[in-house]
Amino acid sequence: MAKNNDTIPIEVSILTADHDIKGTVHVSKYTNTNRELTDLLNDRERRFLAVTNAEIYSRNSKQPPRRYNFLEIHMDYVLMVHPSSQAVFKESGRSQDDIARFRELRMKLNQTKPF
Repeated sequence: MAKNNDTIPIEVSILTADHDIKGTVHVSKYTNTNRELTDLLNDRERRFLAVTNAEIYSRNSKQPPRRYNFLEIHMDYVLMVHPSSQAVFKESGRSQDDIARFRELRMKLNQTKPF
């Protein structure tokens, strides 16, 4: 990916139904501090999340991670995104509740029509 002076890289962990993905997303440096990732994910025009230096870990097998220089993930399959410094992959009832709330919120946002 070409270097862009208008973006900053953020290392993230992405949770989908079948995979844990670690990589880097690039967000606008002109966004309000602590909102960069949120604004990127809530952009209604964005249908795919671009990830560089991606590692995909399958939850259903013990295979080594697949690595990609560039990967696009359809936003409908994204359950959760955390900056890597905050993410902990741990199956628990609480994380499943968070995932369910996130799915419900995404469905509501997709049904809402802009003014």
